[in-house]
Amino acid sequence: MKDIIVAIDGYSSCGKSTLARALAAKYHYAYVDSGAMYRAVTLFFLNENIDFSDDEQVLKALEQISIGFKFNPEADCNETYLNGMNVEYAIRDMRVSAQVSEVSKIKAVREALVQFQQEMGEHRGIVMDGRDIGTVVFPDAELKLFMTAEMSVRVQRRYLELMVKGDSITMEQVAENLRHRDHIDTTRQESPLRQAPDALVLDSTNFTEEEQLDLASRWVEERMQMKQNQVL
Repeated sequence: MKDIIVAIDGYSSCGKSTLARALAAKYHYAYVDSGAMYRAVTLFFLNENIDFSDDEQVLKALEQISIGFKFNPEADCNETYLNGMNVEYAIRDMRVSAQVSEVSKIKAVREALVQFQQEMGEHRGIVMDGRDIGTVVFPDAELKLFMTAEMSVRVQRRYLELMVKGDSITMEQVAENLRHRDHIDTTRQESPLRQAPDALVLDSTNFTEEEQLDLASRWVEERMQMKQNQVL
């Protein structure tokens, strides 16, 4: 079968990263969590007290940032590295979550990361999730998925995720954070979150992780076969 690009977009806490990791593992594809890249930039900006509205500060800060991913065999997943340091846990806390959508809407940030992401997908065989993967990063992706879920389900998933990590937060705080991020993601000027016209919708509200993987796998294999047939 021919390698393809799988682009997964959608709202926060819909299961994008979980599905993307599972698909990448199943088909031995590279997995890139584009959201982790924006979180890493946000963490750097916060730690260095960068003024998000100051273009000169933002551009200088971007020149100092190096983002990479390393596979952790013990955790069985890729982890995010910022300037050589493992920041996988630090980028998931509420301090970063509260600001990542603000950073993500900055034009210079998006341009820098989109270029990096496109370079990663030059040879296909990649699964990437985010907000603008199928619309901006890989508009020619063979398979585009758009994930959604009911807000109550998203809040519950995010709350449990944070509780496992030991974060002290209320359900209402989680809900407010998700509503805030949805608003910014869908209304920002630069690459807003939207469904690509040719994307397949996966509503994960009533799906288990296994059911999501089964459905998405069928779509992946259909697109692989289509690409194979085009070559023959």
